[in-house]
Amino acid sequence: MAEDLLIIQGTKEAQYQQLIPQIKALLEGEPDLVANLSNISAALKEQFGWLWTGFYLVKPSSAKAFSEKSEELVLGPFQGPVACTRIRKGKGVCGTSWIEARTLIVPDVEQFPGHIACSSLSKSEIVVPIIRNEKVVGVLDVDSSDLNAFDETDQQYLEEIIALIEF
Repeated sequence: MAEDLLIIQGTKEAQYQQLIPQIKALLEGEPDLVANLSNISAALKEQFGWLWTGFYLVKPSSAKAFSEKSEELVLGPFQGPVACTRIRKGKGVCGTSWIEARTLIVPDVEQFPGHIACSSLSKSEIVVPIIRNEKVVGVLDVDSSDLNAFDETDQQYLEEIIALIEF
């Protein structure tokens, strides 16, 4: 297991290419999901300096108004300002990524219908679903204080990082 993170300069692609082996080293031999999600969140936030980086996990709903079989996204390990704790399926960028089971890149969160503003500092966002056995089990949510911060390069490499997580 790696204990230090080497921060890389250069193009976004070069940064990901150097970061991914470090994330693999962080995960190697560690079976605990919370520890692994925590280290991935920290590594991404440290490398890229994004506003918020973290995970929401699909869990049974705690709301009394929902049926027993209802599910929602519940806040998991993250780095950044305090966050929304629970997100319903289909709500906001995270809930939409969950229901559509696809990565969403939002250049300007103010233009996304139904955006949930957990932080007024968030300007753009990327959400990557974690799919196991053809079911979304969680999402990686990344927010930036800059508009248009995310693109297909982020999608490619964040999806690669998500594939490393054992659920």
